Amino acid sequence: MRFFSLVKELLILSVATLIIAVAVFFFLIPSHASVSSISGFAIVLSNFITLPISVITMVLNAALLIIGFLTCGSQFGYKTVYTSLLLPLFLLLFEYLLPDYTSLTHDAVLDVVCYIFTVSIGLSILFNRNASSGGLDIVAKILNKFFNVDLGKAMSLSGMCIALSSAFAYDSKTVVLSVIGTYLNGLVLDHFIFDQKLKRRVCIVSPKEEEIRKYIINELHSGASIYKVIGAYRMQEHNEIITIVDKQEFQKLMNYLSKIDPQAFVTVYKVSDMRYQLKSMPERVFK
Repeated sequence: MRFFSLVKELLILSVATLIIAVAVFFFLIPSHASVSSISGFAIVLSNFITLPISVITMVLNAALLIIGFLTCGSQFGYKTVYTSLLLPLFLLLFEYLLPDYTSLTHDAVLDVVCYIFTVSIGLSILFNRNASSGGLDIVAKILNKFFNVDLGKAMSLSGMCIALSSAFAYDSKTVVLSVIGTYLNGLVLDHFIFDQKLKRRVCIVSPKEEEIRKYIINELHSGASIYKVIGAYRMQEHNEIITIVDKQEFQKLMNYLSKIDPQAFVTVYKVSDMRYQLKSMPERVFK
């Protein structure tokens, strides 16, 4: 069972890495833009080093892995090693199969747009498997450990440095395209990775409290907390139900509330992260 689970995991990682390689080879390389990735930096270096981009990417990723292990220890698991080395192999395969490939859109701006959306799909799959494509993630962790730079800021800083490196090999248009592409890549990646995982904290004050509580527990199979609140206008005491639901559960809850009590007082907050004890685990005793 463990073997099949490992094979399944490696297969998913391979598909995600293949998607990233497609984005790099078919869109990023033709645009010449160095958009926040080691592959982007390899595109710039290919103007000064007579080696294929796949080989440069492999050397850079291998070097970063070694530096990462020496400086940050075992923070980089087998998944990062696997994807970091697999990506340049896919690029090498594409270079062998399509040696004369130029561009699918024949427009640098469209190439960068296509790259951003395609690579975000691959990276979001890796993120959801607690993996990464290596490269800038390693640089970010090194900056975080030795210079106390927030991981998000470290990623943005290293990505922007790579984008600006295109000035050494290309014209100002390509530099601007690299910088804008890096910025937009961060926004789209945030949407693909974080917005899809956002939950909502729903606070409800209604005289139909008991019905709503049962619906949340029995129909949505979610948890809830009940707090005593006092309305400032009439100074009356009410119970407020607070629950955290995902996107689908939120729609069901809102539909239910509109039917059972359209006048219920409801406030909604976005929740980007939450930690809790699973219901299957032994119940904690609070003293």
